[in-house]
Amino acid sequence: MAKLTEQDILNYDGDDYMNADQLEFFKDRLLQMQQELLSNADATTNHLQEQEATPDPADRATLEEEYALELRTRDRERKLLLKIQSTLKKIEAGDYGYCEDTGEPIGLRRLLARPTASLSVEAQERRERMKKQFAD
Repeated sequence: MAKLTEQDILNYDGDDYMNADQLEFFKDRLLQMQQELLSNADATTNHLQEQEATPDPADRATLEEEYALELRTRDRERKLLLKIQSTLKKIEAGDYGYCEDTGEPIGLRRLLARPTASLSVEAQERRERMKKQFAD
């Protein structure tokens, strides 16, 4: 069978949730995300190494702020990269697409929006309510 598209996933109404074609679709999507994050990290490394020092304190402060913002962004991407790698392991283990709390299917639409999702919408909302309750 030909590779599935996002529209195929959205239109899916079959009974075999997380079949081989769907798993391959999400694996490809996660690998693409991973490659994009690694490319961003390489670009940042090159960008930071190319910069030359500027004598003007205002220019230097602006550059340092830009670096700090870029590094914060890459740190978030690093965390996402770890989550992507963990999700790829779930695909290999056959656990992908099912809620960690309930074992119920997460749902194709949610996985399209967030391929690294590990909780169903209901379980995620429940966790957020509990977190808010205990944070107050």
